[in-house]
Amino acid sequence: MLVSYFGVAQSYTEYATGSATDVVTNHEFGICMMGGASENDDAMTWFLEKANGGDVVVLRASGSDGYNDYMYSELGVTINSVTTFVIHNASGALQPYVLEKVANAEAIWFAGGDQYDYVSYFKDNAMEDVLNTFINVKQGVIGGTSAGMAILGGGYFSAENGTVTNAQALSNPYHNRMTLGYNDFLEIPFLEHVITDTHYDDPDRRARHAAFLARYATDNNTRAFGIACNEYTAVCIDSSGRAYVYGEYPDYPEYAYFLQSHCVGDYLPETCVDGQALTWNQGGEALKVAKIPGTYAADNYFDLTNWSDEQGATWEDWSVTNGSFSTASTVNPDCDLLSVADVDSVSIAVGPNPFQDILTITSQLTKFEVKLYDSFGKLISHYKNQSEIETSGLASGIYFLNVSAEGVQGNFKLVKD
Repeated sequence: MLVSYFGVAQSYTEYATGSATDVVTNHEFGICMMGGASENDDAMTWFLEKANGGDVVVLRASGSDGYNDYMYSELGVTINSVTTFVIHNASGALQPYVLEKVANAEAIWFAGGDQYDYVSYFKDNAMEDVLNTFINVKQGVIGGTSAGMAILGGGYFSAENGTVTNAQALSNPYHNRMTLGYNDFLEIPFLEHVITDTHYDDPDRRARHAAFLARYATDNNTRAFGIACNEYTAVCIDSSGRAYVYGEYPDYPEYAYFLQSHCVGDYLPETCVDGQALTWNQGGEALKVAKIPGTYAADNYFDLTNWSDEQGATWEDWSVTNGSFSTASTVNPDCDLLSVADVDSVSIAVGPNPFQDILTITSQLTKFEVKLYDSFGKLISHYKNQSEIETSGLASGIYFLNVSAEGVQGNFKLVKD
């Protein structure tokens, strides 16, 4: 039976369409991110199909029921219900009824608005716990547009003090409007070291996004990554980590951007301090950016498991010198740390692989250096002339080990059980 109603509590407003009876379905994990204008119907269809006929919850801090009929009846995807909660304050996010509906959903969508409302209402409380359980335990599909996309990365621009312009970010990467959060809110697979941005048609976006990543790299001493969408573009990420790009290219210039700090040599900004203009140049190659057109059938993609494999991309170098932002054409960087080097010609072996508590390096070299990196290129440990490395304290996952001596180098991709 179709039911449509709205209810008002002091701290939230509810709009509900569809069945009032909860269902359990064979839903799938996924992430859907949109650039901030009207929704891309094909991407939204992808999002709803992941719910497999289940219940959708829309979370927003302003507006009303604009998504209800659109999701429930206008896209041709059968779902059980759509419930929109307009959350008025942090108390609204903590109401047991709201938390229960979010936990029982198969799909959760964050509307646009002011992302600081979401951060201040949902972070460090029971709503954050419910959302992260939904993402990582229940493994439902999650998504958002504009402000709703801005909060999905492991790093995020909170807009606590309002938006920030290119000029402000480049002239001082620690400007009081450069309010960033790091790995302390939503825990979404494939987005752990990513800062997202939207409305990329606006020329006042790319340079400030570079400044966001410069801050992330500096503050966390690790490589930084970014995903951004033009206003009518969408990125849909499946459970394998492949990000498909939806849009109406070539009819319109609709692109998604995948940014990563360069993975060879020193990837950190040369000058990223409070009160000084940003310099992140690194020979003009500070950021490697894949620009991918979004098509109707999402033929083009980017692989977030290695940040290298792609289809349909053109590559650019982005850099900042004394607050001046520059771009240039380039090619896929094929980052050394994210691939396995051919070491047949050098006398180096590393094992076992997979490993557990000990890694052993076998080599005829007497003087060598060993560097162990995590999957995002962050240096974990550094040794000299050491053939056994104790690894019991490492978490399970993928690691990269570099063994080097004068004229000899080997890179190894390793898995910790």
